[in-house]
Formats: sequence, structure tokens, C-alpha cells
Amino acid sequence: MKALVLSGGKGTRLRPFSHSLAKQLVPIAGAPVLVHVLQNIRDIGVREVGIIVGDNGEEIMELLGDGSAMGLDIAYLHQEAPLGLAHCVAVAADFLGDDDFVMYLGDNVLPDGIEAAARDFAEHRPDGLVLVTKVADPSQYGIAELGADGSVGALVEKPARPRSDLAIIGVYFLTAAVHDAVRAIRPSRRGELEITDALQHMVDEGRPVTVREYTGYWADVGSVDALLACNRTMLERLTSEVRGRIDAASSVHGPVVVEAGAEIARSHLEGPLIVGSGTVVSDSWIGPGTVVGHGCAVRDAELEESLLLDGANVHGVRGLSGSVIGRGAEVTAPCDGRGTRLIVGDHSRVEVAA
Repeated sequence: MKALVLSGGKGTRLRPFSHSLAKQLVPIAGAPVLVHVLQNIRDIGVREVGIIVGDNGEEIMELLGDGSAMGLDIAYLHQEAPLGLAHCVAVAADFLGDDDFVMYLGDNVLPDGIEAAARDFAEHRPDGLVLVTKVADPSQYGIAELGADGSVGALVEKPARPRSDLAIIGVYFLTAAVHDAVRAIRPSRRGELEITDALQHMVDEGRPVTVREYTGYWADVGSVDALLACNRTMLERLTSEVRGRIDAASSVHGPVVVEAGAEIARSHLEGPLIVGSGTVVSDSWIGPGTVVGHGCAVRDAELEESLLLDGANVHGVRGLSGSVIGRGAEVTAPCDGRGTRLIVGDHSRVEVAA
């Protein structure tokens, strides 16, 4: 089995970050989303991975290289425009050949893994096995409609009047039969080749397509709010590990990770949280749900439920919550900024005043 990871989207809902950082590289609980994806793929024994990239290809390649550091063999496949998930399968046809494969959306986080679904696919080997989960607003997703016997009756992309609450999430196990289906379909009203249309074609042709309900935690981190919520949920699984330096004037409560090379002085850390390597925290309070990236500086500040990307500098800002501060950005406040929420892109400078 091979893997096809889709990482070519533009991430418009994550702007301003996605202007300068691929959305799949935004960190969740201390690691880029794409790394969490690849760990799940490695855990089911797959080693050959094709990653669909667009304009963001260089930074993804710089992070992952040939994949050997993760025990993977990665090939990069360029998609010139985001023309749909089924179009990605067409782009990857030569790489995939006649092999079975798992297709995984690169902005989906499933921390409970996909091993059970992989075993189900290997045991029964339908032409398609789709992971689904129950959602409150099914009109925002591709939906699986099941017959009375549990078989797949229809797969519909973002229906105006959903007849099911089973949303198709970003993991699909497929055989080579999908290639004929992709060649048979036409672009949707959105101008894209929809994977739901390809799967529906397979159903209509009498090919076995099944669903498996995913009951673990799942998040599509396509927006800032979803990103922060997912980060907090992932941090709740954290185990304390302190490899950096915490001075005697500081205190720690709850699960906290302080990476090697980080320094904490005259500060209070209340987990779950992560402080990255090379970061200096002084005279500050850092609260739950926070990840401070590598090489950051936090001085005389208070923050919680926030993400500071690598190289961010926060000085004198108190009461910061639900914020995302981009790489190399600088946020300062000459006075109390309590109750402030900031979404600051890479290499920006913001001065907060009352």
C-alpha cells in the first residue's frame, strides 16, 4: 500500500499565515499538522508517500526532505491549481500505479490514528473505504447516505438538504479501481473533480464502497478557531518533560513541556503548554492551551490559549488569549492590553495600547 497526502491547498481561511506559510505546516501541539499526518501513515506500515504540493512545495520539501528522517520514502507531485481531490488522484496516477493506497488530507488531525480503518480495509478489501463521523452541520461537508442494510447508497458533496449526518472526513482507502472512476467523471459546479463523484461512480457501477465511522477526535484545521481548538485538545494529552532551565523563582503547575535550550526566569507556567527550544520566558505568566515556538522571547507578559510561532516576540502585553502570533512577529504594549485577542501574521510588528 502507498499513501497520497494532499497538501496543495491555499488555506484562505488561515490568512494571514497562509500567505507565507503552508497551512499544513502550521504547528499543532509542537509539530506541524503535516507531521502528525505522516506519523499516522507510518503507524499503519506505509512507507511510500506521494505528497501533492502547489505553490507551497518548497517549504514542505525543506521540512520533510526525502522522508528518511521519519522512516518514509517521499515523492513530491505538483498540482498546478487546486482542481479537486479527484484531480489529485489523476495527478498521482503514475506514482500510485496499480497499488492500493490511503488518501489523506494534509490539514486533518486524527490523533487517535487510523490503524483500525487500515485493518478493516485489508481484511475486507472493498474498492473504497471512507472514514465518516457524525457532525452537527452536515451541509458543510461531503455526506455519506446509507441504505437500511448499512451499505453506501449515495455520496454527496455539501448537500443543501442533507439526508445524513455522516460527514466524510479526510481519509480514504482505495484500490486502483478509483482511477477508472476519476477518468469517467466531469468537473462539478465548483469547477473541480470531486472525489465524492468518483466514489459515487464506483457505487453506481456496483463496486463495493463502504464507510467506517470514526469515533476518535477529528479536526480540520482550516480556520484560526479550529486551529486553536485542536491545539488545546492535543495539549490535553501532554506528559510533562522539562529539558530546559527553570530558575528557582519560577513555578510550574500541570503538564508542561520545556524543550532543551529554553530558559524560564521569574515566571509561572500553568499547563498544558509547550515552550520550544531556544525560547526565553521572563517575568511572565503562560497559561493553559499555549504553545510557544522555537526561538521566541516572552517578557513581562500574560498569555493563554494561544500559539506563538517560531521567533515571535511578545513584550509587556497582558491578558492575551485566543491569539496566534506569526513567525518573527513582534507584539509590544506600553500599557495593559487585558482582554486582547490578536491574529498577527509573520514578521509583523504590533503595538497594543489601551
